[in-house]
Amino acid sequence: MPKVTVDGTEIEVPAGITVLQACEMAGTEIPRFCYHERLSIAGNCRMCLVEVSPGPPKPAASCALPVGEGMEIKTDTEMVRKARNGVMEFLLINHPLDCPICDQGGECDLQDQAMAYGFDHSRFEENKRAVKDKYMGPLVKTIMTRCIHCTRCVRFATEIAGVPELGMLGRGEHAEITTYLEKSLESELSANVIDLCPVGALTSKPYAFVSRPWELVTTESIDVMDALGSAIRVDSRQTEVLRVLPRLNEDVNEEWIADKSRYAVDGLARQRLDRPYLRVDGKLREASWQEAFAAIGERVKETKGERIAAIAGDQCDAEAMIALKDLMGALGSANIDCRQDGAKLPTTPRAGYLLNSTIAGLETVDAVLLVGTNLRWEAPLINTRLRKAWLQGDMRAAAIGPDVDLTYPVENLGTGPDTLAAVADGSNAFADVLKIAERAAIIVGMGALARPDGASILAAARTIADNCGMVQDDWNGFNVLHTAASRVGALDLGFVPGAGGRDVENILAGAIAGDIDVVYLLAADEFDTTRLGNAFVIYQGHHGDAGAHRADVILPGSAYTEKNGTYVNTEGRVQLARQAAQPPGDAREDWAIVRALSDVIGGGLNFNTLGDVRSRLVEVNPLFDQVGEAVPAQWAPFGEPGPMSSEILASPVSNYYMTCPISRASETMAECSREFVRNDGARTGTDG
Repeated sequence: MPKVTVDGTEIEVPAGITVLQACEMAGTEIPRFCYHERLSIAGNCRMCLVEVSPGPPKPAASCALPVGEGMEIKTDTEMVRKARNGVMEFLLINHPLDCPICDQGGECDLQDQAMAYGFDHSRFEENKRAVKDKYMGPLVKTIMTRCIHCTRCVRFATEIAGVPELGMLGRGEHAEITTYLEKSLESELSANVIDLCPVGALTSKPYAFVSRPWELVTTESIDVMDALGSAIRVDSRQTEVLRVLPRLNEDVNEEWIADKSRYAVDGLARQRLDRPYLRVDGKLREASWQEAFAAIGERVKETKGERIAAIAGDQCDAEAMIALKDLMGALGSANIDCRQDGAKLPTTPRAGYLLNSTIAGLETVDAVLLVGTNLRWEAPLINTRLRKAWLQGDMRAAAIGPDVDLTYPVENLGTGPDTLAAVADGSNAFADVLKIAERAAIIVGMGALARPDGASILAAARTIADNCGMVQDDWNGFNVLHTAASRVGALDLGFVPGAGGRDVENILAGAIAGDIDVVYLLAADEFDTTRLGNAFVIYQGHHGDAGAHRADVILPGSAYTEKNGTYVNTEGRVQLARQAAQPPGDAREDWAIVRALSDVIGGGLNFNTLGDVRSRLVEVNPLFDQVGEAVPAQWAPFGEPGPMSSEILASPVSNYYMTCPISRASETMAECSREFVRNDGARTGTDG
């Protein structure tokens, strides 16, 4: 490891790093605009100039200069200060005086650096140049006159998102960043260019002129729009959530988030349930909590436990689910289920329903088989991990199911389970690719498991993992990709049918046949509610979606930004969501609603605080005490070998932008859906 001297302090640094990185390791901050840790080096802005010896007697761009043994780096000499002042002056020559009206104001890197290196006047007398704004879709607003040509957005689109639709045209004063053919930026990660832009050239179109950063209260939380559990920052003003930004979490989302996670939050203010409702003479009317509870109590007390059922939705927190599970147990009902899509997931062992490789671990695979999943729509940030594996290690990927553009080469082996069986018995050539790979993986999506033969498909996938040596001492390549944020937590809690209990399909069949009289829907909307027959339906949730339209009693709950909740992501990592805003009207936290209801119907729940509920979580499953950790699961038999139908293994997501009550209520997501999704459910501009 070479030794270098930074401003008189000698340090030892890893070989091959840049001078800028060495300065950061020494605790010296270097100004920059074009450099970013996760992007390739461009050396465009020249703001990171330092003085280096031995070397030429002129400033050097520290972002593009590798360190060398004995190198002496000076970051605060007269030469360096003069050079940085000159670069800043050139950057501001054509930059408009937009700060009072710019949405980047208060969070602008150019503002911050101008305070340190800028002049209080300009020597430029000629007219400033103006650049025509470009159309990048419904999410990204462009004011290209502000652009300083750092090319961060270009490099992100090409390297991370895998959609090389941005570039620079022209030279010198005529250089412009643009989308080719001036069309929308078609990526589920497109809005990350807003965070990357160091000036106000790319800003958030839905958030334009809404608020200033110093007006906002920031809350660190977890995203529930998919099962990834991305680390997010929720910015709110008074009672309203105004925006969501990514937080750094190297193990999960790095520093990116998907567009739906960022922009679906405007749906939190629309179609909300803010008070209880009762259905009287076929119509819903407003009611008090006492009236709603009394109606439920009257119906439940005259119903036997085996004729009562409960279904948990895709965005429920663990606290609410354990409260409802205990309530159903007290009523004598084993008819509970969290798999409202009918997924044939095992309840044990845990390895049978986890992404065992971990999200970060997928970067190291050298061969992967995708079964019944469209990663770009089900987990865009997992897709970027596999793209990184392809870029860094020439990973080979194959898919059984939908033929879609995943931004890296994918060999489509077929569309049905017969191809899966061929890989399992070794007759398909890709089985040999998996066997010789050092770190092979298989990812099974809900499109493969949420069907009648899902258990057989799961068994076939497990056979592939065993036969191809995917499970080793330090590596488990078997992965189940969930699409519901609550699913893993519910399975960990055992929110599944007990002895003699009914699953979702049998609950619905029983409701039609008259064998199930009461159904409790905990924010469950993703199934055919017309199959509830004449059952008495209690709906507890936050949006007036499908479940609320069918309900006989509506209990208004809280959305994920309005409560403190525990979630477990697809890799089994326990995470905490924090309350950022108050629920509207009479809405309450979900576990508290169930707790209050138990007093009326004799449920016997004895926890009174959030701490009590979380103690109960740990009592049921000690893993809930290991917050932030992805605990490896023990490999054990699961799946039920049997015949598989010839039906195509299709992705369960037909429209990425509308997958839950929140996103379906979002005007921004509706606009994205019109812009990007064809009538057949495929993304515009692709063959998928």
